[in-house]
Amino acid sequence: MPTTDGIPDTLKSTAGIIWRVLIILAGLAVLATIMGRIFPVVFALFFAMLVTAWTMPVMNLFHKFLPKPIAMVLALIAIGAAILAIMSIVITSSISEGPRLVSAIQSGFRGIEDWLKTGPLQFNDTQITNLLEQAESFGTTVAKGVLTGALSALGSIGTLIIAGSVFIFGVLFFLLSPEKIWGWIISWIPKKAQTHIDTSGRIAWDSIAGYTRGIVIVALCDAVLVFIGLLILQVPLAPALAAVVFFGAFIPVIGAPIATFFAALVALAERGPIVALLVILLTVIVGSFDGDVLQPLVMGKAVNLHPLAIVFAIAAGSIALGIVGALIAVPIAGAIYGVAKYLTNRDPEHPYLPATGPPKPT
Repeated sequence: MPTTDGIPDTLKSTAGIIWRVLIILAGLAVLATIMGRIFPVVFALFFAMLVTAWTMPVMNLFHKFLPKPIAMVLALIAIGAAILAIMSIVITSSISEGPRLVSAIQSGFRGIEDWLKTGPLQFNDTQITNLLEQAESFGTTVAKGVLTGALSALGSIGTLIIAGSVFIFGVLFFLLSPEKIWGWIISWIPKKAQTHIDTSGRIAWDSIAGYTRGIVIVALCDAVLVFIGLLILQVPLAPALAAVVFFGAFIPVIGAPIATFFAALVALAERGPIVALLVILLTVIVGSFDGDVLQPLVMGKAVNLHPLAIVFAIAAGSIALGIVGALIAVPIAGAIYGVAKYLTNRDPEHPYLPATGPPKPT
């Protein structure tokens, strides 16, 4: 219905929504620009939050018997030792079997090339050469993008030292006094918004922490399952291939299947097409177990996103920040989704109640 000024109510309400969205987007753009200027420091703080998420449960366990500072030191040592042990196993297997792994993958690609020539597609040498050149160009572009992103993120030695210092102090203070730090941040928020900002922050932290702890367990389980499957199928280089799957699993949905593709290439070169097809079937089984059982069991509601949304987040993160963006896109997207559900009053566990002033300390 048109109003007295002749403008329909629908148009007015739509215009109101649009200008509010534009203001929010402008604010986010300004925030992104500022964070881009100090990206190494922002990334150091974010990585400190991830390490805090890994360490805090262990520290709380030790804190039942020991003072908090000692429990923190022991927890950091335990987490560091676990990471070093995993990295040692992965690096040792990769170094010892790396040359053979590369040779097997190259043989697998040659087998695919032969199939393209003699199979139903009947590609000629020119078509295969063009296909290989396109694949090589794509791989070079991706590698350059990853390298450029890594170098730009690291910056100069001075920037690296500053970011490292921020990371160390961030971990220490996040572990020792998280409530004081969060309470100080909330104290700068207007009182009417303090309750909602506090709840939103805690939802975001729960999502990031739950994902961070869960993805390590998921990656280990994926690598172990693939390792056992490759042993049963008698595919050579199983430890090195499991290491590749372990690293790939840190990028959800698409990482582990892409990593397992190399296992299929090795199986094709060493054991023939039947075993290669069985390895692909193994990928489907492990992926289904990962998505339908393991992730809901380990992560719970930490990242309650549709697989398509996860793929979109990974793609957007990769375009924006390269490999770093691909790794951190999913926990950030999960946190944003959790906060959005709360702010739109769609989260039954966190009803959006009227503001009641500053939150009570817990």
